[in-house]
Amino acid sequence: MTRNHDLAPETLAAQALGFVDPEHKSLVPPVHYATTYERVPGGIGAAGGPGFSYSRNDNPSYTQVESLLQRLEGGEDALVMASGMSAVTAPFMALAPGDHVVVQNVMYWGIRRWLLTFATRWGLDVEFVEAEDLDALRAAMRPGKTKLVWVETPANPLWGIVDLAAAAEIAHAAGARIAVDSTVATPVLTRPLEHGVDLVMHSATKFLNGHSDVLAGALVTARKDEWWERIEQVRRDFGTVMGPQEAWLLLRGMRTLHIRVRKACENAMAIAEAMVRHPKVSHVLYPGLPDHPGHEVARRQMQGGFSGILSIRVAGGEQAALAAMRRMTVWHSATSLGGTESLAEHRASTEGPGTPVPDDLIRLAVGIEHAQDLIDDLTQALDG
Repeated sequence: MTRNHDLAPETLAAQALGFVDPEHKSLVPPVHYATTYERVPGGIGAAGGPGFSYSRNDNPSYTQVESLLQRLEGGEDALVMASGMSAVTAPFMALAPGDHVVVQNVMYWGIRRWLLTFATRWGLDVEFVEAEDLDALRAAMRPGKTKLVWVETPANPLWGIVDLAAAAEIAHAAGARIAVDSTVATPVLTRPLEHGVDLVMHSATKFLNGHSDVLAGALVTARKDEWWERIEQVRRDFGTVMGPQEAWLLLRGMRTLHIRVRKACENAMAIAEAMVRHPKVSHVLYPGLPDHPGHEVARRQMQGGFSGILSIRVAGGEQAALAAMRRMTVWHSATSLGGTESLAEHRASTEGPGTPVPDDLIRLAVGIEHAQDLIDDLTQALDG
């Protein structure tokens, strides 16, 4: 008889860890809307129960999706939160004012903006570095003072690749922890904890959910330590919990995670190869291409694909890029990524002043449509 821990990740996700309702034998878990739970006199949790007390602390709908994500990432514990931003800010809020943090320079703009505003006003000493350059990362470390290194790989929206094993070694040598935003890679392509990373973050709104209908964030830890306990406290005391319906939808979406990610990767590679040949595209930024500066590292730490997202830089500059955006009909002009539908976005205008993103860049978040339809639409939009 095959045991649960022997099953492949695809099977674990598709069957939601083999869930069967013990009472009704349903294969889909119920939504637990309760906010409070009966307590054992003098303690927490109903007699024989798992110890739930109040849904700002925990809820059975949270623990179902957390258990699956913990297994997929190979971590010791996991937390789901109300959004990607609540998940990314919690590890920083679990530090102390005055702590030095080293952060990747080009990454998701929402995190970068939060660090430049709230986090610095709150008292964190934030230093940005080109984390793909291991010498630069090493030079930024302050042994005994640096508490956290935060990286993203592939990094939005230029898709730089950080060598996770090497970066973890540098962080740990200085006495710091390292966390990675693995939203784009997902546990389908990369399991950062296996490379020495201490904490993995996902904007679960994106590929994990995959249907553009849930705001969610998630964290997975390599170990339950005092920092993780403080992160749990941040979720509880700040109230950054998901609704039970959103947790149920996230688990629903994760059942198809592997087939969606692999199809998106296949489409993205086909699009990247087509755009390399287009005369009105000056650069294609995709780690699956052999001439990408991070290709060899990506090949080593990404299994089964190079992500379902890429960027192109349009010859002719900002106005040519914006004109191409206006001519797209199959691609939707919208923010986000990881859904079934393909989205295009002119990131520089979305991010505004201070962005490090070139103004000729279009970010392409690839869905699971037919690749040729997406290529044809990009081609006609660029050709004008």
